[in-house]
Amino acid sequence: MFFGNAILGGGLTIIIIIGIFIFFRFIPIGLWITAFFSGVRVSIATLIGMRLRRVAPGRIVNPMIKATKAGLSLRIENLEAHYLAGGNVNTLVDALIAAQRANIPLEFERAAAIDLAGRNVLEAVQVSVNPKVIETPNIAAVAKDGIEVIVKARVTVRANIDRLVGGAGEETIIARVGEGIVTTVGSSSSYKAVLENPDSISKMVLEKGLDSGTAFEILSIDIADVDVARNIGAKLQTDQAEADKRIAEAKASERRAMALAREQEMRAEVEAMRARVVEAESQVPLSIAEALREGNLGVMDYYNMKNVMADTKMRDAISGKGGEERH
Repeated sequence: MFFGNAILGGGLTIIIIIGIFIFFRFIPIGLWITAFFSGVRVSIATLIGMRLRRVAPGRIVNPMIKATKAGLSLRIENLEAHYLAGGNVNTLVDALIAAQRANIPLEFERAAAIDLAGRNVLEAVQVSVNPKVIETPNIAAVAKDGIEVIVKARVTVRANIDRLVGGAGEETIIARVGEGIVTTVGSSSSYKAVLENPDSISKMVLEKGLDSGTAFEILSIDIADVDVARNIGAKLQTDQAEADKRIAEAKASERRAMALAREQEMRAEVEAMRARVVEAESQVPLSIAEALREGNLGVMDYYNMKNVMADTKMRDAISGKGGEERH
């Protein structure tokens, strides 16, 4: 009986210990005490509700304590709603504190919208206080005299809190500055003018209002480096001359081909004429025989013709025509 009561008492003690552990694990009494002595009024029911909504109470209460100590007046419901929306509550509170210290007007709703838009609101406040330098890549531009110039610039920007939501980022700033440099160098009469006065590039680019529609305000554009590169004009002329040369060679080849074809055609025609002559000459003996049979040509006439032909060959041989023909 004694041992049974002891076992029952031990089991009850274990159950009580487990119940106390679960109670303190589910209900953050320690966090509530910390908040109470930090001046943050949050009820136990609110903390239990956070647990039920699967919200880590520490991620809401600790930033709330930090904001209260900094003198900010925030509602814990707003912080929890921002957390449930996927925002970073700790970064949001740090940004609000930094903006307050820097006398930058930044409301909770705007800061929450910036954070939910995917931008780092704390970094934006820091860039508003401490301007950021954006370095452009090497930008190639060609002056009117055909000389290529490589320009590298440093753009000093400050975040514009009012345009962070929906405003373009650093890539747009770099692209616009690059476009302005290309336009300015392209309007210069000579590369020497660019080298003598690189500040003219900065002034002309700044006058274009390149920060319109972006999340930044351009404070200055400084030309870090200007180098002379290739002679694009001469290269283009060389390429054009080479292209003209190739066209002329192609036309000459075409003319040669046409001339060769014409020569071949003429040779074919000469050969055809020779063939017709040979064919006609082959008909002469037949025609003489036909004339003899029909009595149109006498025997004496035939011998006289042969004598004339022999005399003609002899004269040709004496004059050298026959040798030339044989040669």
